[in-house]
Amino acid sequence: MTNRRAFIASTTAVVAGAALPLLARAQAFPSRPIKYICPWPAGGSTDAVMRALAESAGKALGQTIIIENKPGAGGMLGAIEMLSAKPDGYTLTQLPHGVFRIPHMQKTAYDPLTDFTWIACLTGYTFGLVVPADSPIKTLKDLVAFAKANPEKFTYGSTGTGTSPHLAVEEFAQRAGIKLTHVPFKGNADNMQAILGGHVMGASDATGWGPHVESGKLRLLATYGSKRTKRWPNVATLEELGYKTVSDSPFGVCGPKGMDPAIVATLHEAFRKTLNDPAVLATFDKYDQSVIYMNTSQYTRFARDTFIAEKETIERLGMSKKG
Repeated sequence: MTNRRAFIASTTAVVAGAALPLLARAQAFPSRPIKYICPWPAGGSTDAVMRALAESAGKALGQTIIIENKPGAGGMLGAIEMLSAKPDGYTLTQLPHGVFRIPHMQKTAYDPLTDFTWIACLTGYTFGLVVPADSPIKTLKDLVAFAKANPEKFTYGSTGTGTSPHLAVEEFAQRAGIKLTHVPFKGNADNMQAILGGHVMGASDATGWGPHVESGKLRLLATYGSKRTKRWPNVATLEELGYKTVSDSPFGVCGPKGMDPAIVATLHEAFRKTLNDPAVLATFDKYDQSVIYMNTSQYTRFARDTFIAEKETIERLGMSKKG
């Protein structure tokens, strides 16, 4: 009996000893600053929102979260970095909606269903189409009439080929029976500089255009959400105007594949708490973004369902990759 007790005690000690490094690793996280990639330029609306999220989540974790801007490639540079990042929780990114559709348009290095950890969804954009205040185009109806009379003459900027601001306008244009000319930029800040400088006739973007609409420099023709915005309740949505186009592009925080579930849970909880932070909610309001929360399992399921839905959209628009 004594030998049996000694065996059980020693076995328990071995098992507990083996578990200690795992437990210690989870408890020790994070022990150094975390990098959170913003795949858009500094100064844009996504950059501002992500900085507010990073500051708030950093307080919850007791560690600094550093925003690193990597603009270009339609917002896909964060996704590409995840392919070589260690799955230790110290390299995170925003994955924009384009990550679900670009693989249907061209060959990509990543698979959105297997190469990422979808930690938490937190918010989503308000998109809209703006023109300069002195443009002869006063309404969306004017734009449709101009484009029908002048195919491909109306130029509009977006945050990149395959991004939501690009695809929403292409879908609207297809349903309206018009052809426009798309001019891609690296992000919101560049897009705004182009329209304010007279280099394009319109801009499709998240609400980085908001201050310019309020100051009277730009005119908002339509928004793309399922309902009108709080700030511009008199501006109709594309859906309301009969073009069957809705886009809000939920996003949050993601990491590379193969992350420790305990670390994922720690990060999820810290970022979930940001949605109760008045400073974060004030930033959301500033850019007309709402809370769109999904936990890790819900966000993972959303990724799968959206990837399938985007394939249908790309095929309908005739933008599928060849071969």
